[in-house]
Amino acid sequence: MVAEAKTFNILKHDLVPEHHLLTEAEAGEVLKKLEITRDQLPKIKTTDAAVEVLESIHGPIAEGSVIKIVRKSETAQEFTVYRLVTKG
Repeated sequence: MVAEAKTFNILKHDLVPEHHLLTEAEAGEVLKKLEITRDQLPKIKTTDAAVEVLESIHGPIAEGSVIKIVRKSETAQEFTVYRLVTKG
């Protein structure tokens, strides 16, 4: 008898911050507000577990897409960062 593989949604874990895929319009607004280019964003690889979960929700995520990450903090309440999706 073969056991069924269970999938685990890493984004539902308490220690993993919220990850959101931005639309092109949203990404453009963020880049304009921060006065930076896409290439100046820190990177996140397509093989990252969080990106793979987002792909299961949104479908394939193109290289160059922007991910918004919201981290909870005792001192800052919430801290938002952005990452550029790269091949990996």
